[in-house]
Amino acid sequence: MARPWEADPDTGFKQRLGKTPQELRNTTGTPDCPDIWELTSGDIAVIGRDLTESLGRNLPDGVSIGSDERLVVIPRNMLIAAKPDIPSV
Repeated sequence: MARPWEADPDTGFKQRLGKTPQELRNTTGTPDCPDIWELTSGDIAVIGRDLTESLGRNLPDGVSIGSDERLVVIPRNMLIAAKPDIPSV
């Protein structure tokens, strides 16, 4: 059965949502920075720490992670900073 949504592998990066990791002091300036981006497809890309193995063992009821998915964690201040850039519809 086909999934109702698939990520577009040919999309591009449109704009950062929120502030840079440097502005939020979530990085030392190295390239391993958490980030949130709106894609040209309208979807959202999240760069964060892959905690699929550790947090994936204790998922709430009704939650699952597909074989092609990862559970990614970003700093709380990063999502709060992105809130003004996220449309309400």
